[in-house]
Amino acid sequence: MAKTSIAQRLFGSANERRLKPMTKRAKKIGELADEMAALSDDGLIEKTNELKQRYQDGEKLGDLMNEAFALVREGADRALGLRPYDVQLVGGMVLHGGNIAEMKTGEGKTLVATLPAFLNALTGEGVHVVTVNDYLAKRDAEWMGKVFAQLGMTTGVIYNELGDEERREAYACDITYATNNELGFDYLRDNMKQSKDQMVQRGHAYAIVDEVDSILIDEARTPLIISGPTDDKSELYIAIDKLMPQLTDEHYEIDEKKRSVTLTDEGNERIEELLEEADLLEGGSLYEAENVAVVHHVQNALRAHKMFTRDKDYIVKDNKVVIIDEFTGRMMEGRRWSDGLHQAVEAKEGAEIKPENVTMASITFQNYFRLYKKLSGMTGTAITEEGEFQDIYELSVYEIPTNRPIAREDFDDELYMSAKEKYRAIAKEIARCHLRDQPVLVGTVSIEKSEVLSHFLSDKKFWKEVAADLRKQAGELKDKKVDEKGELNALADEIEGLARRPVPVPHNVLNARFHEQEAEIVAQAGIPGAVTIATNMAGRGTDIQLGGSVDMEIMTHLTEEDDAETIARKRAEIEAKIKEQKQKALDAGGLYVLGTERHESRRIDNQLRGRSGRQGDPGTTKFYLSLEDDLMRIFGSGMEKMLKRFGIKQDESIEHPWFTKAVENAQKKIEQRNFDIRKNVLKYDDVMNDQRKAIFEQRIEFMDANDVGEIVTDMRETIIDDMVAEYIPERSYAEQWDTEGLKEEVQTVFGLDLPVGDWAQEEGVADQEIAERVRKAADEKWQAQLAEFGEDNARKVEKAILLQTIDREWREHLQQLDHLRSVVGLRGVGQRDPLNEFKTEAFALFQNLLDGLRRDVTRSLFHVQIQQPQAPKVDIEEAKRLIAELQKRGQLDPSKLKEVHIDATTGENDAGHGGPEAPRRGYGQAAGSNTLRAQRMSREVKADDPTTWGRVSRNAPCPCGSGKKFKHCHGRPDAETVASGQAAE
Repeated sequence: MAKTSIAQRLFGSANERRLKPMTKRAKKIGELADEMAALSDDGLIEKTNELKQRYQDGEKLGDLMNEAFALVREGADRALGLRPYDVQLVGGMVLHGGNIAEMKTGEGKTLVATLPAFLNALTGEGVHVVTVNDYLAKRDAEWMGKVFAQLGMTTGVIYNELGDEERREAYACDITYATNNELGFDYLRDNMKQSKDQMVQRGHAYAIVDEVDSILIDEARTPLIISGPTDDKSELYIAIDKLMPQLTDEHYEIDEKKRSVTLTDEGNERIEELLEEADLLEGGSLYEAENVAVVHHVQNALRAHKMFTRDKDYIVKDNKVVIIDEFTGRMMEGRRWSDGLHQAVEAKEGAEIKPENVTMASITFQNYFRLYKKLSGMTGTAITEEGEFQDIYELSVYEIPTNRPIAREDFDDELYMSAKEKYRAIAKEIARCHLRDQPVLVGTVSIEKSEVLSHFLSDKKFWKEVAADLRKQAGELKDKKVDEKGELNALADEIEGLARRPVPVPHNVLNARFHEQEAEIVAQAGIPGAVTIATNMAGRGTDIQLGGSVDMEIMTHLTEEDDAETIARKRAEIEAKIKEQKQKALDAGGLYVLGTERHESRRIDNQLRGRSGRQGDPGTTKFYLSLEDDLMRIFGSGMEKMLKRFGIKQDESIEHPWFTKAVENAQKKIEQRNFDIRKNVLKYDDVMNDQRKAIFEQRIEFMDANDVGEIVTDMRETIIDDMVAEYIPERSYAEQWDTEGLKEEVQTVFGLDLPVGDWAQEEGVADQEIAERVRKAADEKWQAQLAEFGEDNARKVEKAILLQTIDREWREHLQQLDHLRSVVGLRGVGQRDPLNEFKTEAFALFQNLLDGLRRDVTRSLFHVQIQQPQAPKVDIEEAKRLIAELQKRGQLDPSKLKEVHIDATTGENDAGHGGPEAPRRGYGQAAGSNTLRAQRMSREVKADDPTTWGRVSRNAPCPCGSGKKFKHCHGRPDAETVASGQAAE
């Protein structure tokens, strides 16, 4: 037990002191229970409306908290049969204060979120409750939505398949559940829309982030990116991928700590040879300028083959490479590695290679969530990262006490020499638990490891080896002379019982491959004797309840035909069965959480541990490690020598608090390194974020404005001033002026041919006078265009061009920043701070963006033309020639010619008079016009009278009704002329 100081025993820990006033307030909220219980269902809604009105009248949310929390407590009891405990009320207060509540697994975080969500929704600005996946967003919105509905609040949910209109409706609700990815991408997409009414989000007032450590820390290393496709280079990816198997270990060096791989000198020579043979290399060296793209592809192919492992970093599903989240073990559908890496992995796996993308918009989670006026979060594991939360998000972490004391026992780690010895020890421990009906949750770090362990547990040959080891162990115990209490003999009998097991241990595997069965597998993992192998347990969102899940059992056994009486009977039977199973699991020691190796992050290990011992239940946790584990192999240097010094034999392990502490220290080093990476990403993104905010705010301002004419005019005048200042520098002599350059620039931007050279020859003309003349000419041209376009059309054109130009310039700017970011690190070689260099150059690029924006908008507006519908062009001379030729042949009677003028909008001949006498096709009239169709429609077509048919297309059905095409019926060359003038034509 950890020692506590006298001061701590007298005054409590810092955490306890911070929670003390909240605990007192929870008691006062409890005193309002009778008042709320006395309200009818309609009375609860009226109370909500009263609280809303009081907020509008000036009362602060803090003053309304007691009544609001008491109201939610009553609403949850009526809607769900769940009544928040006092510690849950305290958790709600922590969240309302804009902090992080660390609450152990099973303490009801989902219900806790309803308290501050309801309170903050009284403002009418909307509350976002953020989850880690679509399943949890839908589940929580449906589940907790019943509480909000009981209180007269609306609930929405955002998930992947929704369209814009549905998203807009969901965001308009009082409380909206969504994943972090959907929220971030909606924000980026909103800032690419062309009008404000197309946007779906309505602001960022307050967010409650579930699994806050997973979202704000683990996923913060990867920015959200909206991208568009570039040219297809799949052949190059495939060609370079074929070269990778020809490289040997001497050709590259792997740094697993930094997750990087580089070519050695021998590797460079070898890859150059292979590229030359494949005719992929220009010049003699890989590193000549024209081979930059090839080097990039080689590097990505090398990383794909040597650093990325199938079933660990990704899986191949339906001929697609799907990334696996390293922290949750989930598939990340739709997410792709950037910069060509994903394409390299697709080439490696022979999957369909999709084109690379260019960034159109991006943001990190850090900067997205810092948009909220108030941010809070909840998780089971946040204390280990409190410094990072405080540093980046200004969030304090409060450790909320459990409703019941924790009865779980956490054992020290066991370390083995080899992975096979470790798996043998794990298999024995699982078998022991299974035999005594203790449910076991086995945590692995990857799909690959979970399937290796599953193979061991299903392999009869392996179990024979285990049985032999167990018999040997039992014999050694019985050989011991001293056994006064008979404990050794009892243990020997248990071990012999294990050795006699006729079949391998039945078990379930939960990883990205079996994602669809997740809820069912997790919900039943607490059944006596159940063995569940899971790849990471972060954010699963389903509690493991000892004895099993009543709701899941009911869903399995109920049918649509069951009446109310049958449902009640089945529920009672299931509840009785689950109660009996729970007692059996409790008697066996509760849930046993067995970790097969340590993760890089202690939080992930703690999340796994936290699955055991929920709500005061007993439980056990233990981690089994080997020197072949990634963590021990990379960071545990010197451990093997130490074990050999201790004389560790095969199948023996070392178990000591010192060793457990050493592993935790290694994890701390990794966490610190990862924090530095995230912080570094954030420093660079902060530079972009200031620019992003400026552009997005300006864009929204433009979308809001009905008339951007004043903005466009300011841009035009600034451009003219800058233009004149560039070609006619201030305080310069006339002979130094570049009048020819200014003339060309004015021609390019404004489409004006001005005598700038002549102006410069005039006596006393200065730069300001020339600028004024250019401005006047530009204004006159613009006024003429306004008159031509019409005021309304002109305003629409101005706004559309402004927004389109901003989007294009911003996309190009992002690409430039990406390129700058990739090379600026090399400035460190020259003793210059890369971050400062990035800031300086990014600012200069942003200035260029603004200058380019003004110039491109002005140029586009002065060259835009609104196309009016026009009649088809007629070549008069050609028409006359044809008429003369037909007259010469005697095939045309000039007296029968009629005037034809085709209206481009209606297809009608507005110069003729229609009717049977109108020409079927005017000479010179564009083929395929609507005139003839309109004429045919204007009179009755008779099947037996070809003179009423008009002009018939050769491939159209014959009007006679034969069912044949016209060209095979009356339109045959040998057929009788079907209409006056048609055969001649």
